[in-house]
Amino acid sequence: MTNFNSWKVLSVELSQEIPTLPDYPGYERLYIIFWWHRIPLGHQVIAVNQLPMTAAQLTHLAIKTITPAVGARKIRPGFQAFTPDLSLINIADFQELVALTQPLAKLSECFQLVNDTSVSVVICTRDRPEQLARCLQSLQNLSKPPQEILVIDNAPSSDQTRLLVSQLPNIKYVLEPRPGLDIARNTGIRHSTSEIIAFTDDDVIVHPDWIVRLQQSFSEPQVMAMTGLVLAAEIETEAQFLFETFWGFNRGYCPLTFDTEYFEQLNPWGVPVWHIGAGANMAFRSHVFELVGDFDERLDVGAAGCSGDSEFWYRILAAGGTCRYEPSAVVYHYHRRTLESLKNQMYYYMRGHVAALLIQFEKYKHWGNLRHLLLSLPKWYGKLVLKGLVKGFKLRYSTLFAEISGCFSGVIYYFQNRQQTRLKNLGLTQLAHKASGIRVKN
Repeated sequence: MTNFNSWKVLSVELSQEIPTLPDYPGYERLYIIFWWHRIPLGHQVIAVNQLPMTAAQLTHLAIKTITPAVGARKIRPGFQAFTPDLSLINIADFQELVALTQPLAKLSECFQLVNDTSVSVVICTRDRPEQLARCLQSLQNLSKPPQEILVIDNAPSSDQTRLLVSQLPNIKYVLEPRPGLDIARNTGIRHSTSEIIAFTDDDVIVHPDWIVRLQQSFSEPQVMAMTGLVLAAEIETEAQFLFETFWGFNRGYCPLTFDTEYFEQLNPWGVPVWHIGAGANMAFRSHVFELVGDFDERLDVGAAGCSGDSEFWYRILAAGGTCRYEPSAVVYHYHRRTLESLKNQMYYYMRGHVAALLIQFEKYKHWGNLRHLLLSLPKWYGKLVLKGLVKGFKLRYSTLFAEISGCFSGVIYYFQNRQQTRLKNLGLTQLAHKASGIRVKN
């Protein structure tokens, strides 16, 4: 895509007067997110040739867009979607719709629950002080602050992160000299003191209501983990467009529950735990780590490259726990800006994905993981390549070679590290036996 123009990310708050959208010179499209009292309900992408757009036209677009999310909250029994034929909707003013049916007023009532469970926020970072500063500033603007904020400085090459944190109030700095995201996450867990441990990334800014919505996600005792909505902070480059279009973290605007039934039904084909959310916006009850262990340090950045979060969700579901996706808990993610960095990212995404499938099979002997690895993935990429040969290799194919290479690398990485893990465990066992006076046969 050689002539890409930036997309304008725009928020429309429906509880206020609906605006007229003017022309936006220099932009190719608008990425419009609709909110109701700071609750995200949907988004639309419109081309700039549809501008200017009147308030009435934007109102109709909003009605069409937010209907699934409002309905999913079960505002009232028998909730009916609005007709997709907007010409049949004769509503002169958006406020008349609200007064007539009150769906959005009732929607607000769903979020009045108060949950004062303590929260620790953990941010793992490595040599990105500028991005971290932006993230920490957003945490200073929360409507409800967490009990503590911890910055885990992972194998830094300088003291810039430490100096940055020392200048900000109420943030705990922890140095973790061993490189690896999941090593850093586990360090954060050990240093946290709250009932809920939340994780976000240094290339993220959080919505002011993030902590409140996160706490509300744990109102039901069976929920062991939650994820939230990750919106694009900007779509200014071709790489950011490609990521948001084909790989974005946005899981939609309807709340979702992933439980034992979900796990058992999909287990024969490989449970797609990567659909649960993203590590940039996730939280856990602190005692779940005592139940299923810590993050697997063979995965994620600094190791396999990815999937430490999804592999952990897999363990929670396998143990009978529940994960909840709650889109009202919002963060904004700054995607990679260059195509080269995106290719590198996709390589490690698929490398970590494949390694996680093998690790999940190693731990549980659930054959669906191998079925996904040996059948579903080759079938998916085979169709993608065939489609490219027929219709031309465009857009989606920019990262294709990196993805396929990552898959093969994930298999190699797993078997190399499985042997290392066995030797490490054997060494620890021998030391333990030696300490207790037991001789180990080789």
